[in-house]
Amino acid sequence: MQGIWTTERIREAEARAFAVTPDGELMRRASFGLSVQIADLLEDHTGAVSGRRVVLLVGSGDNGGDALWAGAFLRKRGVAVTAVLLGSRTHEAGLAALKRAGGRVVPIADGPQWIAKADVVVDGIVGISGTGALRPDAARLVSLVEAPIVAVDLPSGVDPDTGAVDGPAVRATRTVTFGALKPVHALAPSWCGEVVLVDIGLELTDPDLHRLDIVDVAAAWPVPGPDDDKYSQGVVGVAAGSATYPGAAVLTAGAAVRATAGMVRYAGHAADVVRAQWPEVIATGTVADAGRVQAWAVGPGIGTGSEGRDIVRYVLGQGLPVCADADATTIIAKSPEVLDARDPDTPLVLTPHAGEYERLMGRKPGPDRVTAVREAAKKYNAVVLLKGHVTVVAAPDGRAAVNTPRGAWLATPGSGDVLSGLVGSLLAAGLDPWLAAAMAAHLHSLTGAIAAQNAPTSSSALVHAIPEALRSIRSLMS
Repeated sequence: MQGIWTTERIREAEARAFAVTPDGELMRRASFGLSVQIADLLEDHTGAVSGRRVVLLVGSGDNGGDALWAGAFLRKRGVAVTAVLLGSRTHEAGLAALKRAGGRVVPIADGPQWIAKADVVVDGIVGISGTGALRPDAARLVSLVEAPIVAVDLPSGVDPDTGAVDGPAVRATRTVTFGALKPVHALAPSWCGEVVLVDIGLELTDPDLHRLDIVDVAAAWPVPGPDDDKYSQGVVGVAAGSATYPGAAVLTAGAAVRATAGMVRYAGHAADVVRAQWPEVIATGTVADAGRVQAWAVGPGIGTGSEGRDIVRYVLGQGLPVCADADATTIIAKSPEVLDARDPDTPLVLTPHAGEYERLMGRKPGPDRVTAVREAAKKYNAVVLLKGHVTVVAAPDGRAAVNTPRGAWLATPGSGDVLSGLVGSLLAAGLDPWLAAAMAAHLHSLTGAIAAQNAPTSSSALVHAIPEALRSIRSLMS
């Protein structure tokens, strides 16, 4: 599990490291690692390092210093380096090092002609202390870049703690960061590009955010043993779909089946359709007739009228873990009295998209999605999974996880129904609700990437890609 730290925590760690490290040593470590990554991108992009041209966009802070020192290292490898000075002041030691190494230094006015010749451009404009969009002069230069861009620590113009962009910003090909991952790297993947972490010796504990990797998911995903049966593997109840929206039932139940739930019991108006598609599912007409289950996935396509409210109220009153999605979140937002049926200690996972979040909280998530999800988790005493290009999962105790997607393939109707079936399956297996939601989000994005390899992604394709996604993660544990 990857740790992610806020800029405040990183500054504190840097201050501790500066106190026990020779002056300039941390910057030299960072800039050398940066130079290696720039050279690697040059090799990939042009087939060589020596004789290639790199342009540094240098601001007045330490990121500008990192870029200048990296330029000095690149000069030793035969790279032609030109620094365009953007700030009112420049890191003196870095500038001196670049000049000693034979690098060229030019003012902003000369920047365009050098950018036009660059094989790689380095964004050293602002660092983690910078806020807001690029200033006009910097934005103009960045708009001229056609070569790959390497961002120093983070893309300039992107908020380091929220990943928000409110004006001109750098869209990097590769971001080289130092010491620790920052929230921007997980929350703004399309701006950061490939993220490479360079270890400079910072000591950090207790991350502010987590990001599961495939090994975490492989280790925790329920796998039946020789003594398991359908009940020990977990029986998930699915209350989804209607005569109008039978597909929601098919997708939610199918995802639970494919996610290796021990048994899936479906309850609702789409029973015949679900049986026809998934004969292993035990299907009944009402939640009261569903039989023994160990968790519920409720909401997709059930409607938001009185029948839907009765279904949500019944499910919440059973003392079992519940994943409430789609119409269930709208019902909870509009008729919060249904939550009175729930024992406060009963696990609940809410999976809103931005619009449903606004209904639940009375306001939009805003640019700080992590804080927004934590606030919702506290208000509802539930795990909240906020869907979007980047999924954020928070628990009432403050734990938060981010899932960085593999493309935008999940932006397809019914995708959320598939996710709710995955969450329900993991809840039925007895996983911690926060971990279950984070794991489901990870597998969900992996299925999107797999499905997209064969055809344009549909939610049915997502369901059918689940076994391949599970095989890929389980192969790591064999």
